[in-house]
Amino acid sequence: MIARLVTDLGPWSWWILAALLLAAELLAPGVFLIWIGAAALVIGAISLALWDTAVWSWQLQLLLFAVLSIAFALLGRRYYGRDHAKTDEPFLNQREASLIGRTATLHEPIAEGRGRIKLDDTWWPVQGKDAPAGARVRIASAHGRTLTVEQVPN
Repeated sequence: MIARLVTDLGPWSWWILAALLLAAELLAPGVFLIWIGAAALVIGAISLALWDTAVWSWQLQLLLFAVLSIAFALLGRRYYGRDHAKTDEPFLNQREASLIGRTATLHEPIAEGRGRIKLDDTWWPVQGKDAPAGARVRIASAHGRTLTVEQVPN
């Protein structure tokens, strides 16, 4: 049934497929179906010119459609997949990373490499060289929820 429909519609079957894919992209946006729809548009345009030639077989059409779909998806991801906009809050939703470089006072001593500090309204487990309670420390890095600290010279 589908083969007969494609044969009856001729090159317009690619245009219909492209319209369906682009409409599906509008209904469920994800910037993925648009590239496959664009590949169908290109194959449809080529089909208008080459439909009656012996070289333009359905196997070649499907192969070119697959290659163009992959190529368009990769190019689209490369140029439109990343957000290059600069933000005034680069560590939004990365709380641990936003703490790096801040200084704090140890509320509990670092003993055997482990201690705790309080920053803002949160207690944080820390690791570093042993230090007494009340010592000033700078956050050097974050690994999960544990912060690595180094003592600040007085």
